[in-house]
Amino acid sequence: MQYSLKVIMLILFTATSIVSCNGGSMPEPKAQFPSIKDVSVAKWQSLSQKKIYFGHQSVGFNIIDGIKDVMKENPNVKLNIIETSNRADFNAPIFAHSRVGKNVDPKSKIDSFVESINQGIGEKADMAFFKFCYVDINGETDVASLLEDYKTKLKQLQMEYPNTKFIHMTIPLNTTKRTWKTRIKELIGKKDLWEYAGNIRKNEFNDLLKKEYGDKGVLFDLASVESTHPDGTHSTFAANGKSYLSLATEYTKDGGHLNEKGRKIIAEQLLIFLANLT
Repeated sequence: MQYSLKVIMLILFTATSIVSCNGGSMPEPKAQFPSIKDVSVAKWQSLSQKKIYFGHQSVGFNIIDGIKDVMKENPNVKLNIIETSNRADFNAPIFAHSRVGKNVDPKSKIDSFVESINQGIGEKADMAFFKFCYVDINGETDVASLLEDYKTKLKQLQMEYPNTKFIHMTIPLNTTKRTWKTRIKELIGKKDLWEYAGNIRKNEFNDLLKKEYGDKGVLFDLASVESTHPDGTHSTFAANGKSYLSLATEYTKDGGHLNEKGRKIIAEQLLIFLANLT
């Protein structure tokens, strides 16, 4: 057994050396996101007059803090941000937000959002959306079943409240836990890696979500933004011959929640997306 471990470590060192010395690979295309400076004052004014509802949990609070950061630096962005799901607060322009459902129970978040909309928000809101949390999907999640439940209930909401624009958002990711043990598992051909499983399922759910709503102009791809490094390259990992996105380490302190840099980047792109829908 000791001899086998030495062989494995030698293979790992050799493979790493080969990869690091390979200069022939094509450079990765860099992502380019719109700039907040490209949004007209008229669009910001239009957005400020909307009644918006955002359901979330902890990462959502990170994003709300990021929106406040962006507003401090951009006086044209003026939103009335209030933590509420009370229909009475929607008699005037508002960016309302509140908790929905329970973490690790994604269907509870769908049902909680539906309940909030049906309790009066749907009759008043111009835009409404909620987000799942990175803990809501793990390696055992049936993402096809989850998406079907989501599609069915959101379709019903859209039918009942045709004047409300329902926005869809990809699920946030977490960083990929890749250690020397993970590398050895890969080299010996192990397929099921717990270090990757959760993010793989999140990527699969996001792919299904984008296939369903990506061409309708109402999908905010949060996962794409938070997986993009400041230089425009993507944070990725490979498993089973495929490449998957993961949260860029620059945007988090704990592997899942957004730090000040991450929350501001996500918030800015969300605001640009919303402004362009007005």
